[in-house]
Amino acid sequence: MSIAEIFGQNVFNDSVMRERLPKKVYAELRKTIDEGKTLDPMIAEVVANAMKDWAIERGATHYTHWFQPLTGTTAEKHDSFVSAPGPSGKTLMEFSGKELIKGEPDASSFPSGGLRATFEARGYTTWDCTSPAFLKEDATGVLLCIPTAFCSYTGEALDQKTPLLRSMEALNTQALRILRLFGNTTSKKVTPMVGPEQEYFLVDREKWLKRDDLIFTGRTLFGAVPPKAHDVEDHYFGQIRERVGGFMQELNTELWKLGVSAKTQHNEVAPAQHELAPIYAPANIAVDHNQLIMETMKKVANRRGLSCLLSEKPFAGLSGSGKHNNWSLCTDDGINMLDPGKLPHDNIQFLLVLACILKAVDIHADLLRESAADVGNEHRLGAHEAPPTIISVFLGEQLEDVVEQLISTGSATRSKVGGLLETGVSSLPALQKDATDRNRTSPFAFTGNKFEFRMVGSRDSVGEPNTVLNAIVAEAFCEAADVLEQADNFELAVHDLIKEYLTDHQRIIFNGNGYSDEWIAEAARRGLPNNKSMIDAIPALTTEKSAKLFEKFGIFTRAELASRAEVQYEAYCKAINIEALTMMDMASKQIIPAVIEYTTGLAASINEVTSACADADVSVQTELLIQVSDLLSDMKVALSKLAVAEETAAAQEGTKEKAHKYHDEVVPAMEALRRPADELERLVDRRIWPFPTYGDLVFEV
Repeated sequence: MSIAEIFGQNVFNDSVMRERLPKKVYAELRKTIDEGKTLDPMIAEVVANAMKDWAIERGATHYTHWFQPLTGTTAEKHDSFVSAPGPSGKTLMEFSGKELIKGEPDASSFPSGGLRATFEARGYTTWDCTSPAFLKEDATGVLLCIPTAFCSYTGEALDQKTPLLRSMEALNTQALRILRLFGNTTSKKVTPMVGPEQEYFLVDREKWLKRDDLIFTGRTLFGAVPPKAHDVEDHYFGQIRERVGGFMQELNTELWKLGVSAKTQHNEVAPAQHELAPIYAPANIAVDHNQLIMETMKKVANRRGLSCLLSEKPFAGLSGSGKHNNWSLCTDDGINMLDPGKLPHDNIQFLLVLACILKAVDIHADLLRESAADVGNEHRLGAHEAPPTIISVFLGEQLEDVVEQLISTGSATRSKVGGLLETGVSSLPALQKDATDRNRTSPFAFTGNKFEFRMVGSRDSVGEPNTVLNAIVAEAFCEAADVLEQADNFELAVHDLIKEYLTDHQRIIFNGNGYSDEWIAEAARRGLPNNKSMIDAIPALTTEKSAKLFEKFGIFTRAELASRAEVQYEAYCKAINIEALTMMDMASKQIIPAVIEYTTGLAASINEVTSACADADVSVQTELLIQVSDLLSDMKVALSKLAVAEETAAAQEGTKEKAHKYHDEVVPAMEALRRPADELERLVDRRIWPFPTYGDLVFEV
């Protein structure tokens, strides 16, 4: 089958709805989707019946409210379409509008940060009709999945989708105010469009099953870097191995069926590392699609005897994986508000939008950093392979020049242009150069007609980063509109406001090397925050500044913000606790016994040689035995210290205090245990070492 025939075949999309719904019902549903009109229960009843018939025709027996709790993954409870038999004894297949609109999972069994106690179980899922229902096909059969939001019995958001949808509404309202100021009366809606690039590793599943750290934590807790890693840069964009290519082909087909526009695929920098990029979609759909991408990657990998690693840093010493969140603002009639045009200095609307975004990012840099806070990201951010933990904005030479003109003189009279790039080969055409280079070290880079937020971790939901982006930009738009709507002379006022914003927030602009030590010092001089750890970033959620921002637009209440901070601290504690326990288990039950076996054999060989010949030179064997024995002793001491640190942290009262205990004491103790273990891996006979090495994992796929 062709891509056109495959694409969207498992999606209850617009064309299916147009075909299966009565015209009036379809029109009313479109108003809800496009304009936010309240959904009529009678409309939902008709839609539910049509959705059920469509799903059953394709083999579905069950449906689920598919939602995104604060676990970083998705959740689903399967209910069959089967109802009580009728008078004839035949089974009836039913699905009502009420069942479509509302579900009731147990709210106390998901992270709530104290919003729900164990005895307070009720929670609700509610249909997000702006994100189309779809069918999942696997060993459990065909399942109708209905994207939903998830909230508690008392109305607090317990998921990623609810605040995202709230932020999209806020941004739409404020962006339309900006457009109206410039005389645009035709655009009816502004939507944040998102394209998250997904990085991942593939390893052989049989080898994965031999490593408890990969099974329990998603990353390796021990492991020495192999002789060759990505030193010769031969893997990046290199030829795709056949086994990996087969995985990619099946992955694409599965995603196309789900309406996910998987477009670009390639090898990434590290061996066994790859990337997939979709085409842009409205933010809430992009978030749903990214979750589907991650789920499908794991499912397809398992089918093919592989394991997909989504951890931000599965291998120490090798490049980690991120998720580049490309974000732009588009109207329903095709206008990209982040398109500078050919001459940005003349595009006043764009310059105002740009100035507002710079202001938003500068004021809320700590909050934007927190939106990418994740335990795995601790090992990636700032490690000279990913953006630093300092938020800055890359504009490129063209826009930086325009900004400098506006700051210095109050007006811009020119824009740099790209020109032609001559290759020096007569048979090759001259290339039209872009007006600026790219900067891969920037955490927030302008890349032509969008911003690329490069901090997000590879296994994270992109829901929170986009909620924050939408909210902070909505606030900046609102404040700008408040000023300009009252101005007597709009043209003069908008130029003054652009200059004011650019002058006040120029410290956030940085076009240089974000990996350099000089930038860290310069950022400190500028007063930019540098929250290196996840637990240092979490407090940004509950500052007065953040609370006012989110309350103003009804995105989060203070209680919801406090609960999310609590969930973050809990997540950190649980992750480090599991990692520490796994390390101790692997060290005591696998590594130490293997090293003892090796030293016992080595000592026996020394005795055997000296028994046969008293004058035999066994200095090399003896030196090796002493070296290995010393490292084994160091490892035993480090293991004992880690056990004490972990026990102390686990007993600490208060989630925030416990998180700091894990960060300050357990993590260093884990690093201390790892050092002698990794040295021993380099010395001990490979046949004795108890689990696959990095080389086995990344080069044997």
